[in-house]
Amino acid sequence: MQPFTNSPDAPALHLLVIEDDEHFRDGVVATLRLAGLQVQAFGRAGAGLKKLPDAAFDLVLSDLRLPDMDGLQVLAQCRAFDAELPVVLMTGHADIDTAVAAIKQGAYDFIEKPFGRDRLITLVQRAGRQFRLARENRNLRSRLAGGGLADVLCGDSAAMKGLREWIVRIAPTPVDVLVCGETGTGKELVARALHEHSGRRGAFVPINCAAVPDGLIESELFGHQAGAFTGAAKARPGRIEHAHGGTLFLDEIEAMPLLLQAKLLRVLQEREVQRLGANQPQRVDVRVVAASNAELEPLVARGAFRADLFYRLNVVKLQLPPLRERRDDVLPLFRHFMRNAALRFERDVPELASPLNEQLLAHGWPGNVRELKSAAERQVLGLPPLWSGSTSTASAGTLQSTLDALEALLIEDALKRCKGQVDAVCRALDVSQATLYRKLKTHGLQLDAHRDE
Repeated sequence: MQPFTNSPDAPALHLLVIEDDEHFRDGVVATLRLAGLQVQAFGRAGAGLKKLPDAAFDLVLSDLRLPDMDGLQVLAQCRAFDAELPVVLMTGHADIDTAVAAIKQGAYDFIEKPFGRDRLITLVQRAGRQFRLARENRNLRSRLAGGGLADVLCGDSAAMKGLREWIVRIAPTPVDVLVCGETGTGKELVARALHEHSGRRGAFVPINCAAVPDGLIESELFGHQAGAFTGAAKARPGRIEHAHGGTLFLDEIEAMPLLLQAKLLRVLQEREVQRLGANQPQRVDVRVVAASNAELEPLVARGAFRADLFYRLNVVKLQLPPLRERRDDVLPLFRHFMRNAALRFERDVPELASPLNEQLLAHGWPGNVRELKSAAERQVLGLPPLWSGSTSTASAGTLQSTLDALEALLIEDALKRCKGQVDAVCRALDVSQATLYRKLKTHGLQLDAHRDE
């Protein structure tokens, strides 16, 4: 475990000290404060424990023998408040057996009086650091499970605050939405946030229009009847039907063939879909969120995108700014992604030194938030940064092998988490099915090995 040092923006550890010997208590408090720690100290257990709900303590340091209760009772009340809150007991030599019993009941550790300054500081910093990380991971799990909008689209820049306000405003309405922005800016995250805050009970159904071959995309979207074409042995609903009651996300809509754009326009206007080979359309309740990393107006001007479809989609347009235009968000986002990666990979969250902060702020981030997330994952895994100007001394061959190993690790992790379900793995990795299958073959990974584990 690395020694704990507070990063410039991290608050100092906050300790609750309970010790009835006034002179000894004053010495302990002075020692802790000189080490840069925040301390609240009490001579009675009852008075100190009353502060637990009001202060976010990182550790409780308590004498084993107190006038109003013993250390085991202090431990029990602390564990009832938060089972992970570390409790370190100060004890004399005669009480070692009791202190050992306290460890078995959940105490973090004990320290025998008299103890040295360095031993005390090392112990409380290690315990407090571990608890702070556990608390951050616990909070992160809670936020991820709750689907909080601020965590999906975090950032305190004016652009991101405005974007979140727009999402909250329009999500409950049935209006179709056009989301525009460079590759990696988070267009699918916006679409998912719109769906999750819409109150719609149907599925979120994504499809990348550029990843599906032209000859298959119509059947993929609209479905088909049995015998509609060679190989159509049985009827199959398309993605639009699957999104009934939910949200259809059309990524890279600029790649959709013009003839299919006309059929999509009818879906948007009439809210009905007709399978290939079917005689009658059927009603669908679907909200469409379309995304493009290209400006559609020039495509409309040269006839590469239907003007009527553009105007139908452009009722509400959300423009995602590139990361280089909101540099105030770079460091908070990087820390957010590191905490997430540390939780996934079961690693500690690394401290951010000033040189790295400067590099993060100076980098142009051509891959936007997606590139930043990858950089944060590399930082947690202890791998060197990949951006231009990196001081890494790795050779080209070693660097490529490192990249290949990291890619295989991330794919393997997604396969385990998603139990080999292709659509879920593609969403987790933000890749098309074609790319996923190509990468699986490259790294010798198998989908079937992770299904229904």
